[in-house]
Amino acid sequence: MAGYQQIFDPVGGSLGWSALCAALPLVTLFVLLGGARWKAWKASLVSLAVALAVAVLAYSMPLGQAALATSEGAVFGLFPIVFIVLNALWIYKMTEITGWDAVLRRSFGSLSGDQRVQAVIIAFCFGALLEALAGFGTPVAVSSVMLMAVGLRPMKAAAVSLVANTAPVAFGAIAIPITTLGKITGQDPADLGAMVGRQTPLLALFVPLILVFMVDGRRGVRQTWPVALAGGLAFAGAQFVTANFISYEIADIVAAFAGALAVVATLRVWQPSDVLAARRTTPVIAGGSTATDASEAVLRRRRTGEGSALKAFAPYLIVVALFALVTSGPVKTWLDAHSGWKFAWPGLHVTNAKGEPLSALTFNFNIFNAGGTVLLVAGLLTAVLYGVGVRRTAGSYADTVRQFRWTIVTVMAVLALAYVMNLSGQTVTLGLFLAQAGGAYALLSPVAGWLGVAVTGSDTSSNSLFGMLQVTAAEQTGISSYLLSAANTTGGVLGKMISPQNLAIAAAVVGLEGREGELFRKVVGWGIGMLAGVCLLVYLQSTPVLDWMVVHP
Repeated sequence: MAGYQQIFDPVGGSLGWSALCAALPLVTLFVLLGGARWKAWKASLVSLAVALAVAVLAYSMPLGQAALATSEGAVFGLFPIVFIVLNALWIYKMTEITGWDAVLRRSFGSLSGDQRVQAVIIAFCFGALLEALAGFGTPVAVSSVMLMAVGLRPMKAAAVSLVANTAPVAFGAIAIPITTLGKITGQDPADLGAMVGRQTPLLALFVPLILVFMVDGRRGVRQTWPVALAGGLAFAGAQFVTANFISYEIADIVAAFAGALAVVATLRVWQPSDVLAARRTTPVIAGGSTATDASEAVLRRRRTGEGSALKAFAPYLIVVALFALVTSGPVKTWLDAHSGWKFAWPGLHVTNAKGEPLSALTFNFNIFNAGGTVLLVAGLLTAVLYGVGVRRTAGSYADTVRQFRWTIVTVMAVLALAYVMNLSGQTVTLGLFLAQAGGAYALLSPVAGWLGVAVTGSDTSSNSLFGMLQVTAAEQTGISSYLLSAANTTGGVLGKMISPQNLAIAAAVVGLEGREGELFRKVVGWGIGMLAGVCLLVYLQSTPVLDWMVVHP
């Protein structure tokens, strides 16, 4: 089969016209989601078709190569992303069918009965811990359901979870986005982590305040700002210190615990003047239903929330312990050596403009040390701990897959879209077009990362797409390469909330499949507003005003 060499200005030799064509799949995706209000899986499939048409007709990519790029992206969407999310939600589903989710809600409620405070604790602090350990949509999925469980309406719970999942993303999944960026660009990942740690903490300061505003408007901010500010300050401070002076890989873990402890400490000496009490509710995941064969003990837990808080938290403690085990020491060394298989995607032959093969052509089926595998083991241990039989365990997994069938289609279609755009050269065309801004490029550099995450749903993928582009732009403009590379990562975290795959996950877990467009409209304003702030920050860091904040290896 004929191979393909990338070209970045295929339309009349013009980068501008080529960028206009390359933007068509993204424009289609956002218009169908936000304007026409299509379901995410339909919008994603149509946008994929547009990307294929642009690749074949404008970029002259052979149809066979475009099809193979589609297949690799779709499989990557299935593994590791869908594999991680399904297992994370399966764990929560088992807590639901055994009634321990009610005990977990009661435990959170014992800290505060105020929904606004619970939004900070669950979506911001607990969600950051999940992001640190698993990433790839897991915190959005779990936090959305837990927020609905403590009384937030489904749409609001999903929106709050999406906005909360910003500041932790750069250091998510044990800081894979930054580690990947370092490998791709040849830069020191520790220095990259330190630079990101001088940007994302500023987001963390404001996110809790935004969350309480989303829950209860101006009254929420006025009545709960001490808690929100304490959580944000502690999280930001811990993330900065850990990323710069300890280890960037555990920045989110330390920050999540610091934020939660600060909130708890604040609540011990201060309480909101009025309490926005939670409504009693029995949430279900994506249309699931409460089991009819529940025992008396399960029914009592659901009705009263009685039970051991430690046992209710146990599944997440198991997750933390397993991730700690597999990401350090001899276990990590052994798993890395026996992680599975890396292989070139059969028949796919794509080179860059210099004739060099792309790293994206290699598929890593690292089944043994994949985050989804860790969650699968945690789920099996949870089933044993809660006494869920083999039949109910398998049945709950099958129910989770069934409930998420359209979300699975969406995720696979979006990743296929990303691979087609990346391998055909469309994403690089867009990045090169932005880089023409010269010295003002620092103002726009976070937009490239935001664009990459908006398409792929992954800061890791965005760094893979645009990492070298940022380094090249730095060389051309004289701006610090560490600043622009970090800007790609930091800008990317704000694309997470409007990524179709994350919108699909959030909508599905709260039972609002088909309303992804409405959810998009609720969060896009927050994302763009914070993106503008990050753009301004990066620009000032490229000037003498804030140059002292930049890492200079």
